[in-house]
Amino acid sequence: MRFLRVWVRALVEGARDPNARPLYIAFGGLLLTGTIFYTIVERWRPLDALYFSVTTLATVGFGDYAPQTDLGKGFTIIYILAGIGVIVAFANAVLERAGTAQREKLERAARPQFPDSEA
Repeated sequence: MRFLRVWVRALVEGARDPNARPLYIAFGGLLLTGTIFYTIVERWRPLDALYFSVTTLATVGFGDYAPQTDLGKGFTIIYILAGIGVIVAFANAVLERAGTAQREKLERAARPQFPDSEA
């Protein structure tokens, strides 16, 4: 549970970082593009199209959905090749933020705590 909390916090804090924001936009845009494309071309429900987009970009590929049209197959090839780079960069940004947060937390815990001296 702690692992999930660290990831969620890193995701939220990363979204506030102006340097990481373009990756968040690219990631969201990629999922939105895939969802819209597969909904229209393959005639899948939007949730199924989003599910396929996520499993494809995560390289999980359960095989329960697959494009049936030539246009869908061609798009998927390009989608994977373009998407993997975005996903790796996005995951790297989130992991970097999570690592920084953990390091800062450990550094704060390691600092000696002295009571305020009032003279």
